[in-house]
Formats: sequence, structure tokens, C-alpha cells
Amino acid sequence: MQAKLRGDMNINPYQFKAFAYVVREGSLTNAARALGVSQSAVSQHIAKLEAHVGARLLVRARDGVELTATGQEFFDLADRFATLHTIIEEKVQGFSELERGHLKIIANAPQPALDLIARFADTYPNVDIDFALCDWSSAIELLQKRKVDFGVITEPTISTEWYLQPLCTSRFVLYVRETHDWSRRQVMSLTQIVDETLLLPESGSLTQRVVTTALDKLRLAPRRIVKTTTFPVMKEAIMAGLGVGVFLENSAGSEAGLTQIPIQELKKHYETNLVVPRHRMDLKLVRSFCQVAEDQL
Repeated sequence: MQAKLRGDMNINPYQFKAFAYVVREGSLTNAARALGVSQSAVSQHIAKLEAHVGARLLVRARDGVELTATGQEFFDLADRFATLHTIIEEKVQGFSELERGHLKIIANAPQPALDLIARFADTYPNVDIDFALCDWSSAIELLQKRKVDFGVITEPTISTEWYLQPLCTSRFVLYVRETHDWSRRQVMSLTQIVDETLLLPESGSLTQRVVTTALDKLRLAPRRIVKTTTFPVMKEAIMAGLGVGVFLENSAGSEAGLTQIPIQELKKHYETNLVVPRHRMDLKLVRSFCQVAEDQL
């Protein structure tokens, strides 16, 4: 590590914790909210830590903050330190205040994640939860960069840094409106689907990779492909009559107005896992969330 801490200054553990939270939350404001302190307090911690290091760790960006090269070197240590500091605080407090806290969760498919979050929220109603849907590649990147506490990911990459807890398995199916001519079909083939406008998630998604590979293998080219972002957007596009879509089964509730039809060439079932950074497994909220997931099986 090129930067050196100045020996004439006392290091406050809250400076590392504030730094880790600013990076994970993406801004001073979000970090302050997650930590339950003022934004000015977070700003002061960052300024003092940068004074200790003797270099800038963060720079302002259009969407929040970005790490400098020195900041990138320090972040891994700061994140581990912040986690350890929280674990020590929990030990001292005797695990007495589990009803409050803050978790960040991302997923590449909505339904398994939402079901799990709903069960957890019923048990711990005062825990704040930030939840976001994103494509598969973005979800993996957020986990690798330690920006979230959990990922609910279909077929995640294997890493020694992560703990994986299987949640469910599912296959890719065709979604059509209940009023569509195909809604009563028992099965569809990709050779039939290519004559329709096909809705697929954006580049980087597992769905697009699986469907594109299958189409290429059969040397099929859809009449038109419309790329969407998340499944809720795809659902609205289908309901608006824009086309038909492919996504994991059971991604929509029974009241969604959609019919899902198995696809002949896409029979493989894919496993969705709860993905947890291993260094955070000793945190009480993280363990409790994992326990809810285990009880749901």
C-alpha cells in the first residue's frame, strides 16, 4: 500500500466505519442515514481519515462518490474493519437490540427475493431494508465490490469470499397476456416464438445469455427483440401488448394478468441462491436473515 498513515494522529474506528459506509451506500447522505448520524459527522470522519492517510480517498461524481486509487486500496480493509467493529459492539451489547438495523439487498429475479424480504420484515418490522432489482452481471459486481449485504442470485459465480444458501430452482418460461392466443398452450417452441416481438432483459442478464445461446444454436433470429430492464418493466410491456417475454418462472404473482408457458428448448432448471459475503456472516442481522431463508425452505 503506497499511502502511509501518519503516526502523529490517533485513528478513530468510526472514521473507517464511515468511510466503508460511504462507499457501500454511494453517498454521504445515504451513509449518514444507515449509520444513524448526521451527514456532517460522516463528512468530518472522512476528512480526518484522509488527513491520517495523507491522500484523497473519495472524489465526488455525478451519481455520488467514487474511490480514488488510494481509496480502493483502503476500502477492503475498511469494510472488514467496519464489520468487525459492529460484531464487537454486538458482543458488548449482548445481542439485545436485534429489532433495529439496516440491510441492503439486491436480486436479479424479483419473486424469491420479495418473498424472503416479506417474511423477514414480518419478524423484524423495524429493520430498514433497501432492495433493488438489477441484471445478473450488475448484481455480481455489486457483491464483488462489497456494496450490499445480500444478493438473491440465480446461478451465481462461485467464490471463496461468499456463502451460498440455496433458495429454489426454476426454469425459463414464456410470459404472455391472459388474453393472448397462446395463453392456453401447454408448451411453446422457440421456432414459434421468433415470429412475435420478443421481450428480453438488457445485456448482462442471465436470461438474455440463456435465450440468445439457445436461439443461436437453432440458428433462429426473432422478428424483433425489445430489451427491458427488470421483470416488472417486462410485465408492463407485455400487458401493454408490446410482445411476449422470457423470464424465470413464478416471477409474477397469480394476479398479474399473465400466463407462463414452458419452452420446449429451455428445460434446464437454474438454482437461485442467497449470496452473503463471508466476512459479514457473524453479524446478527445477517445471521437472522439467513435463518429466515433457511426456515422458508
